[in-house]
Amino acid sequence: MAHRIITQVVITGSRVLGRAFVEAYKQAAASHKYAQQAAKTPGAATNFASSGLTLDEACKILNVAPPKAGKVDMENVMARFKKLFDVNEPKNGGSFYLQSKILRARERIEMEVREAERLAEREKEITEGWKPKVYKDR
Repeated sequence: MAHRIITQVVITGSRVLGRAFVEAYKQAAASHKYAQQAAKTPGAATNFASSGLTLDEACKILNVAPPKAGKVDMENVMARFKKLFDVNEPKNGGSFYLQSKILRARERIEMEVREAERLAEREKEITEGWKPKVYKDR
């Protein structure tokens, strides 16, 4: 009788592990396919920040318009951020998870704006030439 129970436990356990490995393989294959597609598309690799938030998601969370050519009204973004962050204060019955999402959304938008500014500065430097800042002693 005991050998039947042990056999059933082993068979059930192997089924569970087998299914888990199959699901993990499917996820790994999908991730690999996505990474290949992102490598082919320039700029697609910068769609995600370390938090995994896309720019579109960040704009939806803060309810602001997406940046156009790297330009966004940062005052509006900060006002929305402060309002939503304060509303979701855990001490006042809010959610720490939502606060984290709101913070990551603001960081994602700021990252996008900084990147656009950096690229614009680089393009300006390429078109106008490099002009070093020289300080003269008085």
